[in-house]
Amino acid sequence: MVIAKEPLPGRVKTRLTPPFTPERAAALAAAALADTLQAVLRAPARRRVLVLEGRPGPWLPPGIDVVPQVAGGLDERLAAAFAGCDGPTLLVGMDTPQICPEVLAPALAEDAWADCDAFLGPAADGGFWALGLAAPDPGLLRGVPMSTPRTGALQERRLLEAGLRVRHLPVLRDVDTAADAHAVAAAAPGTRFAAELGR
Repeated sequence: MVIAKEPLPGRVKTRLTPPFTPERAAALAAAALADTLQAVLRAPARRRVLVLEGRPGPWLPPGIDVVPQVAGGLDERLAAAFAGCDGPTLLVGMDTPQICPEVLAPALAEDAWADCDAFLGPAADGGFWALGLAAPDPGLLRGVPMSTPRTGALQERRLLEAGLRVRHLPVLRDVDTAADAHAVAAAAPGTRFAAELGR
């Protein structure tokens, strides 16, 4: 699953303005989403789902199902996304356009769930960019404070307190600020995101 917002000016990546205009921030968000969806399409999965706030547009490639996000805080939206799943599920955000199948591979391998119950991809800012659950349980996300420097640690604690065996994916930097955008583009120069930032 990819959780995302429709890339509309003034609705996405508002922390990039300034220095970017709302239109440029939306273009960067669209590029990041395109990179993320392409990585998901190239990765092995039985089903690929975009959990979307807004409406799909011409930027949506074939092969991805779309389900709407529910109303509420991010914890409720993530919980609802997992509530619609049956079997092992990996969720990523649209803020890490540098992801690739190799980064996702540990959670998507045939034996990925043989020795763990959850995968967590920590973000450099203290959040998380990926969460995988062998048995999706919305209760594992509801009430976890989101968008704080301790969100990743608090989410991991919730998983561990539930008795789950947790494995980590690599730490990645997500794009929230202009400094993040430049750092991510430099680390992944072949992405649509980097090309859009260059423009």
